[in-house]
Formats: sequence, C-alpha cells, structure tokens
Amino acid sequence: MAVMALLALAVVLFGLMPLGRLLFTALAPAGALSFETVAAQIGSRATGLATWRTIETAGISAFGAVALGSSFALTLALTDIRAKRVLAFLFVFSLMVSPQVIALAFLSLAGPASPLLGVIGLAPAPGTPNPLLGREGVILVMALHHAPLVAITVWAGLRYVPRSVIEAARVEGASGWQILRHIVAPLLRGNFIAAGLLAFVAGVGNFGIPALMGMPVNYLTLPTLIYRRLTSFGPSVLSDMAALALIVALMAALGTVIGAMLMRRSVGKVDVEARMAPFVALGRIRLPVEALLWCLLAVKVGLPFLSLALDALRPALGVPLSLATVTVDKFAEVLVRQDVTTRAFRNSFLMAGTAAALLCILSILFAYALERRLKRARPFIEAAIEAPYALPGVVLAIACILLFLKPLPLLGISIYGTVFIILFAYLARFLAPALKPALAAMGQIEAHHEDAARLDGATYWQLMRFIVAPILLPAASAGALLVFLVAFNELTVSALLWSAGTETLGVVLFSLKETGLAGEAAAVAISASAVILGVMLLLDRLAGRLPEGVLPWRL
Repeated sequence: MAVMALLALAVVLFGLMPLGRLLFTALAPAGALSFETVAAQIGSRATGLATWRTIETAGISAFGAVALGSSFALTLALTDIRAKRVLAFLFVFSLMVSPQVIALAFLSLAGPASPLLGVIGLAPAPGTPNPLLGREGVILVMALHHAPLVAITVWAGLRYVPRSVIEAARVEGASGWQILRHIVAPLLRGNFIAAGLLAFVAGVGNFGIPALMGMPVNYLTLPTLIYRRLTSFGPSVLSDMAALALIVALMAALGTVIGAMLMRRSVGKVDVEARMAPFVALGRIRLPVEALLWCLLAVKVGLPFLSLALDALRPALGVPLSLATVTVDKFAEVLVRQDVTTRAFRNSFLMAGTAAALLCILSILFAYALERRLKRARPFIEAAIEAPYALPGVVLAIACILLFLKPLPLLGISIYGTVFIILFAYLARFLAPALKPALAAMGQIEAHHEDAARLDGATYWQLMRFIVAPILLPAASAGALLVFLVAFNELTVSALLWSAGTETLGVVLFSLKETGLAGEAAAVAISASAVILGVMLLLDRLAGRLPEGVLPWRL
C-alpha cells in the first residue's frame, strides 16, 4: 500500500498539479473562467509572429531531420557497411549534448573568428555577422540536432518488421533494394510520420538553439519570447506567460498524441519474429557510402566540436592558434578560478545526480507496481507521468513557478528561488524516461520467482529487496544514467527557475555567451560534453547487462 500511495502522490505531484495550475492561471487568472488573457495573447502581433516562427522552424527542420535521420538509420540497419556501432554512437552523442552546446559549436565554426575556416580562408570577413544567426541557421542546426531522434524511432520500428517476410521475398528473387522499397518502407510509413512529429514537437519546445542563434538578431520563437518577457518584467506577467505556455503546450500535445497513435498502429500491424538483419549488399558503392556517412558526422559533430575546442584553447578570439599561443587558461578559469562556473558545475552534478538517484529508486518501485498490481490503470498512470516529459521544458518551468511562487500551504516556506524547485522540475520531467528501462526489464521477469518467495513466507519488502530490486537494478541504473545525461547541462527548464547561487551549467554557458566571453563558454561546453561522453561510454560498457533497446545507439 505504501508504494501505491507513493505512486499516486508522484502522479498528482509531478503530473497533474503543475499542468492543472498552468491551466487554471491561463484560463481563470482572476479566479473565474475567462478566455480574455488567452485571446489577448493570441491576438498579439508579437505572439502571432513568434507562433509562425515556431511552426516554421519546427516544421522545416522536422522535414530535414526525417530525411537525414531516416536515411542514416536505414543505411546502418539494412546494409553491410562497417563500423556501425561507432557511427551510431557518434550520431546519438550529438543528440545527448544539449542544444545550446550544439548551437555554440556551429556558431564557432561558421563565425568570422572561426579557427578552422580562417585557416583555409573561408571565414566571413571580420566585423560581419555570423551567417548562422537567424532563421536559416536555427532551422539548419535544429534539423541536424533532431535527426538522431528520427533515427532512433526508425530503429525501433525496424524491430517490428518480420524477418520471415524478408526471407520469403529473397527466396522469390527480390533484390535488397526491392525489399527496401516494396516491403520495409511501406511498413515503416507510420514510423516516418511519427518520427517527423516527434522532431516537430522537439523543435516547438527547443529553447537552446533559438536562444543562441535567434535572439541576438531578434528572431523570436514562442519559448524565447516567453523567456525574454519573463526576464524583463518578472512575475507580474505570469498569467500572460501561462497563456503563451498553454499555446506551446497545445501545439506540442497535438503532435505528441498523433505521433503516439501512429506508433501504436505501426507496432500493431505485425508480430515480432526476429531481429532485423542487414540484407542490402552495397558492393562497389560501399566505400563511397561509408565515406559519405563519416563526412556527415564530421560536419555534424567533428568540425563544430573541434572549432569549439580550438576557441577554448586560444588566449582570445582572433588570435592565431599555434604552439606558442595555445593555452588551457580558459579551462582553468571555468573549472577552478571562477566561483560562478565552479558553482554551476557543482549544482549541475548535485541536481542531476540527485534526480537520477531518486528516480532510480522510484523506477524500481513503480515498475513493479505498474506491471504486477496496476495493469488496468497503467495506461492512464503512464500518460500522467509522461505529460511533463512530452511537453516543452518552458511550459513545465512556467507551471513550476506558478505552483511554488507562494509559500507552501501549512509549512509556510517557499522553494521558489532555491535548488529545490529545479530538482522538483527535474523529477517531474525525467520520471518517464527513467521508468521505461525498468518497465522493459520488469516485463521480461517471470512471476514464478515472486510466487516462490511468497510461498516461503517473504514479506512485500523482502520480495522487493531480495528478488525484484537486484533484477531491475541494471536497467534502473541505465535509466538513471540516461536521466543524468539529459539533466546535467539542460537549459530550457533551469533558464526560468534559476536564481543567484543556483546556476546550472546550461545557464552559465548561456550567460557567458551573452556577455561576449566566447572562450570561457567554449571551455564550459567542451568540459560538459566530455562528461556526457564519459557517461555514454560507461553505459555502453554495461550494455550486455541491460534489456534490449534501452541504449538508443545500440542497433
């Protein structure tokens, strides 16, 4: 009963209360139902322009992400190219790195002070604007960033393409390309559309890329418009921002629901028989295709991060980099000397680590309860838990501000402006991804282990401690590490919730860039990315002990 009560509390606290408070403030700002605030925001010229830009950037970038991500996914999964694991790992790594780091890396690569383009004489003239600032840059970088999201969705869909159909087609003499065109592609049609909708939803809620590449030239999307107004006018405009957040939430919810419906239809068409094996032999074009994939990764990951690293190693922007000028002073500055950056590293480690540890424990308890005790209610509970994760981070941040702006009832204390409001937001947002690996592992456990323990007189807690927890721990730990990866340098939520002393890495990186300290920002970005890379490598080493499909880069 204690676990059931804890699960019910989590559903209410993390899922229902924040969104309920947001809806109440947007639709009843004075305590009575009124659509005036929402109507005023919808009728505002600035809102209309930001809404159009949000749809425009998210929509066009989603098309690009589908084209790039699905091509990459099918090539890796169905052909005989080499080094698939490394290619998939690097492709997904670019998704795990936060959007603001990706935006910063591309700005470094394409700017007038680019250390790489400068060497070959292709850098823009000094004093000219960065060509990636504005609409085209936001769309391009967003498409590249969200392409792995599409690839992961396509890889998931390939698990439901029956191998027997492929084999039958081959027996009939069909070539690999004919099988791809006439069997695999039609079966994956729903996955392609769902992946595009996921990329669209991710684009609607993306804050880091429009913040660094759009805001400097006043190209505002809805998340950046909310950020600018809230940081300019403070809590006095909260009801207006709640209405704007509601518009963002509705756009994201529509895409999420349609995508989820398409995914369910795709999964329900066929039964899983065996894992998809490569059946397209590339022959003489294998080497050119491999070269193309490595070039893509060089443009997507290698060159931007190399440029960022060189920026961090230069004494100042514009100074040629050589053995005589190279310095690690920027790294020493942000990792040792500056209080605000060292505090940000500490805060991010503590908050992401605490959230991951707590969610690891909760995922074990909740996975058992959902799989064994609450099967009928499971769809509704999972929907409530997934809502804060599916909606854009800026929506959740506004909801948390509304929820905790005033002191807590009965206790008389407020967590607004403390690390606890950020920790609460992390727990609410990342409970869903933390729960998925544990649920997948719980679904593979036969109930006879528990039946035997009960026959021997084991209590519920003994059952959890000696049977369930040891079996679920690897999957729950993997889920916790995935949460840590995302939470460690996230910006969308913490940008609206931080205060003096509670800065996170994402906030500090954004602030350093805003104040013109590009070298220090590059050092923070490279250091944070190194942590992400280390955690991913650790997870990859643990892959053999995890359920299939937990690590998105393992084909």
